[in-house]
Amino acid sequence: MIGSTGWATPEALRAEGVQRRVSTPVKSLTEPRTAAGRDPVAVIAASNGDRVQDLVPIRIGRMISSPFAFLRGSAAVMAGDLAAGGAGTGLTGYICGDAHAANFGFFASPERRIVMDVNDFDETVVGPWDWDLKRLTASVVSAGREAGLPEDECRDSARDCATGYRTALAELADMSLLDAYYLTTDHSTLEHFGIDDLVETFDRVRRKAKKNTSRRVAQKFTSRIEHDAWRFTPAPPILTPLESAEAFPVIESLDGYAATLEEEIRTLFGRYAVVDVAHRIVGLGSVGYRSYVVLLHGNGDEALVLQVKQARPSSLAPFLPPVPDQHDGERVVRGQRWMQTVSDVLLGWTSIGGVPFLVRQFRDMKGAIDPTTLRAGQLDDYARVCGVVLARAHAQSIDPRTLSGYCGAPDTADGEEFDQGFATFAAAYADRTEADHAELVAAVTAGKLPATTGV
Repeated sequence: MIGSTGWATPEALRAEGVQRRVSTPVKSLTEPRTAAGRDPVAVIAASNGDRVQDLVPIRIGRMISSPFAFLRGSAAVMAGDLAAGGAGTGLTGYICGDAHAANFGFFASPERRIVMDVNDFDETVVGPWDWDLKRLTASVVSAGREAGLPEDECRDSARDCATGYRTALAELADMSLLDAYYLTTDHSTLEHFGIDDLVETFDRVRRKAKKNTSRRVAQKFTSRIEHDAWRFTPAPPILTPLESAEAFPVIESLDGYAATLEEEIRTLFGRYAVVDVAHRIVGLGSVGYRSYVVLLHGNGDEALVLQVKQARPSSLAPFLPPVPDQHDGERVVRGQRWMQTVSDVLLGWTSIGGVPFLVRQFRDMKGAIDPTTLRAGQLDDYARVCGVVLARAHAQSIDPRTLSGYCGAPDTADGEEFDQGFATFAAAYADRTEADHAELVAAVTAGKLPATTGV
């Protein structure tokens, strides 16, 4: 569907989606399958090959903490299972590739409004839309179980996630094309999807996000060593300042990064000066890859903190048709721009020593909800919102009229079958994740993989 520009009637586009559902019924699409001869521990071990080896035990230690943590760090494992699912709907577009429930959050628009959207695109590719929804619903069940919620509430939350996705697509399909394009997923957009139990949590996280600026980062992670001279404060292994020889290639790469920005933003960026560079461990799946924070000095005591993060090939790529070679930082940026309602104006890419990197603002008014901390009655609201946000992201590159035709209209038997199908898949894959997590724990216990916990 990417690049399709021909006009067609809404009725024809919906009918195409309905016909695709006849060809690939929901029951077939959501039947849980796993890759033949799968070995999740071997997949995890293989993915450690090009990481900083001293940091690998931290990654494994984080993954063994719970099945939900395992799911977060094992996109490659699930990608193999999703690819084993057989024929899909044939509807492809830009997908997140790692759309689990912890990869949604708040951040600032260029107008400094707080919006909620998908916020991690390391695995982004052009691929089947259902891979994202399957990963999201499975993660909802896994997070609910970790939170200690009853099994029926976990499953109902996954169903509500699919309902939110389907309902949002139906609304987008009926909107004018430009209105649908301009729509941003802020609080006013999301509240009519039913978030009563999350209002207090949303407000708390949004208030915190507004304070989460580069200035706040500088206050927290740096110290003044002399007048107008600030440096990152060492906090190994999480934050490790670099010596000049190590920092120079990072600083030098910013020229290449600036070339990827729009001209007016490039001019703005040129008014800053680099003050310090450090290596900082981030995330879970990214632990062990090179990730730097760069402190820049602006107007007066203004600080800007950039993240320069190594960009690896998507874990989903081996299971999809080959595409022309592309800088992986550029791949991430383009996927993010396609899917987010608004994006960081300083989003770009560069290379250091021939290795691709993504560049973006670090913690620019960002906030997130940990789904494993949600109480009864909250997880279903959160899951529904995530489904809505994901639908809006997919609708940028897959026509929502066709996709809505496949998913089924609200208050119909087809729609209910869609929701229940994804809920059934979610529960089954959460079971599979628990078994995979147990295998990883056993491998660590047996000394096959190193693990450092509590970091």
